[in-house]
Amino acid sequence: MVALPTESVGQTRTVECMASTFRQHADEDIVDRAAELFAQHGFAHTSLQSLAEAVGLSKAGLLHHFPSKDALYEAAQQSCREQVSRVRTRVADLPLGPERDRLALELLLDVALDRPGLVALAFSAVTAKDARAASLEDDDLQVFETFGVDPADMRAERLIRVIGALSALAVLSLAAHHLGEKAVWRRQILATCVDALGHRASTPDRMEL
Repeated sequence: MVALPTESVGQTRTVECMASTFRQHADEDIVDRAAELFAQHGFAHTSLQSLAEAVGLSKAGLLHHFPSKDALYEAAQQSCREQVSRVRTRVADLPLGPERDRLALELLLDVALDRPGLVALAFSAVTAKDARAASLEDDDLQVFETFGVDPADMRAERLIRVIGALSALAVLSLAAHHLGEKAVWRRQILATCVDALGHRASTPDRMEL
């Protein structure tokens, strides 16, 4: 067996790393577009063919990335969980209050503007009768924990404000995406959500993270 030169090994690893990164981004784009279709039509009424067409692949090409429609839907749910978990982790060391609220909203807004399909799917679970969509409720609990809210206390003003802020974030970010105004609307969306939580101080366009 002939050993490859060290330089060749390094080049091979670089190519493999680039290929892995490309595959990851491709999968993320597929998941987000699929999530949007699931949100619009529900799981049962979203076909593999329509999913493939939406992401510019043949059905066989889509199945090369995800073995089934169920696997793709689960990937969308898992992505939602991971995004919320990352935000909760980022703010966990901050005490409850305006600073933590602003940081949480900004991080969630960044996700919403970058991954509108995930936002649409999560938001559709609020009113959906589809049992699959309703299973996203665990993610709702994570979001409430991020803001230090007990969702069981339905009479709490804080709970109502958090729901209002998150609803505004979802609706406005989706509107910004569809209108192609993500950069222009970002500051005002963040300010609107912060205001919904009762914080009146001015909100910078982007916090130092």
